[in-house]
Amino acid sequence: MRFATLFFLGAAALLAQTHPTLEFATKAGPLKLTAIRHASFMLQAGKQVIHVDPWSQGNFAGLPAADFILITHTHADHLDLKALALVRRDSTVVVAPAAAAAQIPGARIMKNGDKLQLGPFDIEALPMYNVKRGPSAGQVFHEKGRGNGYLLTYGGFRFYIAGDTEGIPEMRALKNIHAALIPMNLPYTMPPEEAAEAVKAFHPKVAIPYHYRGSDLSVFEKALAGSGVEVKLLDWYH
Repeated sequence: MRFATLFFLGAAALLAQTHPTLEFATKAGPLKLTAIRHASFMLQAGKQVIHVDPWSQGNFAGLPAADFILITHTHADHLDLKALALVRRDSTVVVAPAAAAAQIPGARIMKNGDKLQLGPFDIEALPMYNVKRGPSAGQVFHEKGRGNGYLLTYGGFRFYIAGDTEGIPEMRALKNIHAALIPMNLPYTMPPEEAAEAVKAFHPKVAIPYHYRGSDLSVFEKALAGSGVEVKLLDWYH
């Protein structure tokens, strides 16, 4: 039985290690990004864990439970109560926009423009929305004010989580962003070319494609070549 338990724990740790990761240096120590699936990921810093948009298609075996959870909006690949239960514990603080919080008992509401301190992290909720893309004429997939992107600051490091959005004016107006997660899939967000143009406008030091299923990331890379923005590619569909 002891051998079986050790084997299980070892296998879980091995599974966790298969997730692509990036680590960033900050004034308060390292900030680690672990890509889980599509738009689901984990951040670790200062002995604290944030899960963002946990989704059941991801593999959470061996990953730590969350101190904090951020939900961007209500679509099923972002608000998944089954996956949320996998990483949530009694003390976990869940933050979500009002439409999503209505489906999550105990969730704390943030609306666009709100600011909140979660442990060592400063969080600001930002707009994420479609300007022109939707399921039919006169409709958009993501309405302004219904969902949140997030700007997370840790040790002076500014980490932008765009959420499901097009290259909106609020994104283009951002300043002093160290790393940015940028979506690029049609029809729900934007194509790689449009994503690159938006990134050029606010010029983060590092741009990381996510929520990109089916997109040609080489187009994004080529469009940003020579811009001074470093593109980091992770396999979110491993």
